[in-house]
Amino acid sequence: MDFARPELLWLLPAAPLAGAAAWWAWRRRLAAAEAWAARGLWDRLLPGYRRGRPAASAALLAAAVLAIGVVLARPRWGSRELHVERRGVDVVFVLDTSLSMATRDVAPDRFWVAQTLVRRLVRELPGHRVALVRTEGDAEVMAPLTGDGAVIGLLLDALHPDSLPVPGTRLAPALDRALELFPAEGSKHQVVVLVSDGEDHGQGLDAAAAALRERGVVAHSIGVGTREGKPLEMPGTGRAVEYKRDEAGQVVVSRLVEENLRQLSQATGGLYLRATSPAADVGPLVDRIREMETRAYGSDLVSTLEERFQWPLGLAVAALFLHLAIAPFRRAGGSA
Repeated sequence: MDFARPELLWLLPAAPLAGAAAWWAWRRRLAAAEAWAARGLWDRLLPGYRRGRPAASAALLAAAVLAIGVVLARPRWGSRELHVERRGVDVVFVLDTSLSMATRDVAPDRFWVAQTLVRRLVRELPGHRVALVRTEGDAEVMAPLTGDGAVIGLLLDALHPDSLPVPGTRLAPALDRALELFPAEGSKHQVVVLVSDGEDHGQGLDAAAAALRERGVVAHSIGVGTREGKPLEMPGTGRAVEYKRDEAGQVVVSRLVEENLRQLSQATGGLYLRATSPAADVGPLVDRIREMETRAYGSDLVSTLEERFQWPLGLAVAALFLHLAIAPFRRAGGSA
């Protein structure tokens, strides 16, 4: 046996207080009666009075308050098993981990903002299956579709820019890998969320968008960074900051390329958002996913305890009824 609201058990001490208050009220009335009428006249003046009724009435009121406190705490005992169907949308997050995501045109840098946004989206989509794919010059599946969003959070902690063997920025391979994670059936329930600065030095983005559209997969995208951009710092250069340079020796300025992300989202019926901080509003994207038709992807056998508040509730009603029925000063053949 346990209680669904054990914090409400603090109401139980109110039961003896209620009984004591009722007893005190009856004693005051008896004292008042004794002040103006001798005991020998009570049978005529108070024909409904019975000697043991004040104590019984106070005890019944205390029992009623005690039972009500137990009702509010919701006692439970006796288990039952339920099959709970899990329904949701399949969401694959594609995270750009290329070197350009280390650019500091947003604070503290693009990659940290992107990580935070993915974490927020996972928290906002409980009950849905989620997966994670990272992309640089090549793509890597970090987590297949799972109902445990905490897995995504753990994997995000282990990621950092420019850590795959093949450097660069190619978005198409990651979208292809994301498409492979979806089951063949249920295309109405499949979403890709691409979080990137939009830089793409490869080919095939249009073909990847067409493949997603053909399967009925909606691709939303979040562009992280600013259009003005900032020089790209090279990692691991110590205190002296060094910037990446092109073949002509010019400092490379990394900018947010919104056109690639917009075209991908428009081609698949998705939504594009720009993010310049980890507090960016992702509500519209979350709403779009929540409004999608869900599908059953599994079930759990859940053991629950039966609610048994009916028993103390019946006791409370009976005690209150008896408390009112045996009022010590009832008139003969009438009410108090």
